[in-house]
Amino acid sequence: MLAAHGPAAPEEPETGPTRRCVLTGARQAKEAMIRFVVGPDGQVVPDLAARLPGRGLWLSAQGSVLEDRRLAQAFARAAKARVTLPEDLRPRLIAGLERRVAELLGLARRAGQAVAGFVVARDWVASGRAGLVVEARDGAPDGRRKLLSGSSVPVVAPLMAAELGAVFARDHVVHVAVAPGRLAQAIAAEAMRLAGVRGGTQATDDGNRTG
Repeated sequence: MLAAHGPAAPEEPETGPTRRCVLTGARQAKEAMIRFVVGPDGQVVPDLAARLPGRGLWLSAQGSVLEDRRLAQAFARAAKARVTLPEDLRPRLIAGLERRVAELLGLARRAGQAVAGFVVARDWVASGRAGLVVEARDGAPDGRRKLLSGSSVPVVAPLMAAELGAVFARDHVVHVAVAPGRLAQAIAAEAMRLAGVRGGTQATDDGNRTG
């Protein structure tokens, strides 16, 4: 039984800035969770943008939650119906969140709110124009430290260098600076959801958060 892991989902749709995880019962900000809906065939469908019609079932964006053997039972209890989970649920979520990060970075680039490359990104950080630094997952820690030079600008590392490069029409990109604002906030939020789903580290060795 799942009763020990938190109360069942409420009967009515939830409102406000937080949602309850169907597995753990813990309440978190919506931005730190993933919404699901149940399709007509009983399949649980991820709704990363939280826009699909139907009653939302929310889950903490954590790898340990996604791998819990009681997850299907928790969804069935919350939906009050038989449901099936995709066998590749976690990889599917990772791929979807990676796409969302790339799309948001593309929007920031086209809006002139993101620049790529060590020199220009360092200049943005040093001049206070950066609200977020996006680093390649496979980038060298030394390069990251040199870029930041003690700055407290938040850092996320959601994509590989080749994936960042594709956003900026280059072979690879290691360092990106993003201007403060809604796009930077959205990129950071998606990167942190992605980090949670991956189950990886949430902080760099210099203390700044990363995805």
